[in-house]
Amino acid sequence: MLDDVVVMVLAGGVGERLYPLTKERAKPAVYFGGPYRIIDFTLSNCINAGLRRIFIALQYKSLSLSRHIRMGWSVVADELGEFVEILSPQKRVGEHWYLGTADAVYQNLYSILRESPRYLIVLSGDHVYKMDYAKMLRVHKERRAGATIAVIEVPTEEAHRFGVLQTDDQDQITGFLEKPKHLQPGGQVLASMGIYIFDMETLVPALEEDARHPSTHDFGKDILPSLISKTSVYAYRFYDENKKASTYWRDIGTLDAYFEANMDLCHVNPDFNLYDPEWPLRTHQVQAPPAKFVFADEGRRCGQALDSIISAGCIVSGSTVAGSVLCPNVRVHSFSEIEQSILMPGVRVGRHARVRRAIVDRDVFIPRGAQIGWNRDEDRRRHTVTDSGIVVVTTDDEPFIGEISDEALRIEEEFDTRGSEP
Repeated sequence: MLDDVVVMVLAGGVGERLYPLTKERAKPAVYFGGPYRIIDFTLSNCINAGLRRIFIALQYKSLSLSRHIRMGWSVVADELGEFVEILSPQKRVGEHWYLGTADAVYQNLYSILRESPRYLIVLSGDHVYKMDYAKMLRVHKERRAGATIAVIEVPTEEAHRFGVLQTDDQDQITGFLEKPKHLQPGGQVLASMGIYIFDMETLVPALEEDARHPSTHDFGKDILPSLISKTSVYAYRFYDENKKASTYWRDIGTLDAYFEANMDLCHVNPDFNLYDPEWPLRTHQVQAPPAKFVFADEGRRCGQALDSIISAGCIVSGSTVAGSVLCPNVRVHSFSEIEQSILMPGVRVGRHARVRRAIVDRDVFIPRGAQIGWNRDEDRRRHTVTDSGIVVVTTDDEPFIGEISDEALRIEEEFDTRGSEP
């Protein structure tokens, strides 16, 4: 364990562009790749890098995320000074909630300083990537930097989404542009990844100064631009632990980006590797039986999944799942077709249903014979549909036509699982 550093994971983001998936949960709590939540990738990076003193700052609709952390991330040893601890807004320094990323850290300085760290690593809890923060910390120490910012090269056409850095030949930062909109296309720029390492002697005065003046209280817009002229601030170029030809770092901040990133996981050789034993990805694994595919000898086709991720507790009964991600405890009943879709925990699909290019939120029941992703006008009338045609189905949507009764559902489920479930 690195005992001179504390990690602060900022996980209170609203995730407006992922709505309605974020209607009842914070963006870092959204499911990704089957059993995982988005925050699991940042926390796995921490544990794999030997960082075991971790604060997680929550704010927006935090119940789901708080419960996930409690159930899935009790992997550290308290008696050795390790912790993964949730920090809810306490209004310790005023009568307001977190006003920005820098303010979230400032309001929790009391908790941070009690651990007497020399360095603070500030991370976002809503990106998917693999990174060894210990390597970045080592470079930060060698340079004796006041602050270090992790950066990744992006095309200038995408620069408007990021803070863009200008550096000298030693990678010391000489300029910082927050989300510039008029850069010349066709080139590459260094974009901030929202990953920062600060010397505490540099950070604390900067946060206190920022708190005294009107600002957005944001690291990218306020703290870092002011530090460039006062201390040595360096860029650290992203070193990917994903072991692929191209670097992988995803914001997945929109429904379309989220969908495509999940679909990539279903490929034979996906861009993001979930299966590397040298970089384990941890999460809360539900207590559920293995996935099962049934009815090979009942006069129906056997349940089957092709190029798909199927989580624990799933039962595919006499149906076909293709190019899809099924989160834990999904049930797909007979004669149904699931194609290029994401089914979150607890989803139940009735017989003869057809689902294509859809994201189905947790605990949704898709009734017998329903069709999703086949009639654009009907889908738009009932559900959220993205510009690329991805249908997002939630429990708040307009009820399906022809929804069967609870008693009919009970009989159907009994028939489909007879002899295969207690």
